[in-house]
Amino acid sequence: MDTKILLVEDEEKLARMVELELQYEGYQVEKAFDGRSGLEKALGGGFDLILLDIMLPALSGMEVLRRLRKESQVPVIMLTARDTVVDKVSGLDSGADDYITKPFAIEELLARIRAALRKRPGQEGPGQGVLTAGVLSMDTQRHEVSVSGESVELTRREFDLLRYLLENKEKVISRESLLDHVWGFDFVGETNAVDVYIRFLRAKIDERFGVKLIHTVRGVGYVIREE
Repeated sequence: MDTKILLVEDEEKLARMVELELQYEGYQVEKAFDGRSGLEKALGGGFDLILLDIMLPALSGMEVLRRLRKESQVPVIMLTARDTVVDKVSGLDSGADDYITKPFAIEELLARIRAALRKRPGQEGPGQGVLTAGVLSMDTQRHEVSVSGESVELTRREFDLLRYLLENKEKVISRESLLDHVWGFDFVGETNAVDVYIRFLRAKIDERFGVKLIHTVRGVGYVIREE
C-alpha cells in the first residue's frame, strides 16, 4: 500500500501510538507536532489523507484547515478532545471530511480513514460530467455547484451526498443507502448523519435560493425532484 498519511498532533505519545498502528496497517506516515509545520507539510503535497488535531500550538487546527482548503482538497479527518455540536459543525463547514473525538478506538479511526480514502479526488468513478435538477447544476469534474448560475460552496461530504442524490434524481433513496454510498459501509459515526447533512444542503440550496429540490419521504429517505 502506497497511501501516505500526514498526522498533525502535538501529543507526542498519542502521535507515536497512532503512527505505529497506521504503519502496521501498511500506511506511510509523516508527523508534525504544531500547526505551522503541519500546514507547511500539507501544502507540500504528496499526502493521500491528513489527520489533524484542533488544539495545536503555533496555528490551530481550524486555521490550518481553512488555509489548506484554499489550495487542496486532500481528505482531512479532525482529531480532537472537543465533542460539542458547534465544534463538529465548525470543522465540517470549514472543509473537514470527518471528525473523531478522543479517546477513540483505533479500529474506528481506521474505518473512517478507509471511508475518506474511498472518496478522495480522482476516485469518483462513473457518472462524471454535469448533473442538473431544475436551476441546480453540478460539475463533477470541476467539483463545482451552482444555482441559477450563482456558485454554492459545499464541503466534500455535502458534495458527495448531493451528487449521489442527483445521480438518482426522482428516485427515493433510503438513509441506509446514503450511508453506504456516501459515508462507506463501515461508517461508525452518529446514525443521524444523513439527516444532519440534508439540513446543511437545504440551508445552502433550498432555503438560500427559495427553491424546493430536496424532499423528505417519511419513513423511507430523501429524493431530489425538479420543481
